[in-house]
Amino acid sequence: MLSSITKERDFALMMKQHLLDILGYLFEKNQNFGILCKISEVSFNPELPEYMQDSFSHLTLFFLAGYTFESAYIEGDYLIFEAGFGSENFGSVVSVPLLAIMQVVVEETPIFLNLSEVSTEELATEKKEVEVDEESLEASMNVFLSNPENQKFFDKDKKK
Repeated sequence: MLSSITKERDFALMMKQHLLDILGYLFEKNQNFGILCKISEVSFNPELPEYMQDSFSHLTLFFLAGYTFESAYIEGDYLIFEAGFGSENFGSVVSVPLLAIMQVVVEETPIFLNLSEVSTEELATEKKEVEVDEESLEASMNVFLSNPENQKFFDKDKKK
């Protein structure tokens, strides 16, 4: 039962909204925090050198404090911040999909746990499929309305 819930789109959307609420609260309170996230879904701009990327584990903790915290913001489905990596403090803009964030930690205590198994990419794909269906429905309705024979379905209502 639990695995079916954690794979549902609605559950993922609820987790994402809760995460947005938590992050918004922490930003409002000017509270530093850490995020434990799936590194495979995180992007860096500029890309980190390969030896740095190879040093990350599957789940990686980023701590947002100081300049990293000050640079952090949410845009769309991403938490974005600037950070320095390695002994040379290699600077990069880090983009973390919200649903790739598995935990939010304050002072070594997890305050948020994401149990959703749905990725941001899967949500975006489902959203596009729904949009395509709506576009198809509209196109179909336009074809239906353009046929003069179908006017009888609308004229009936006007006569009443």
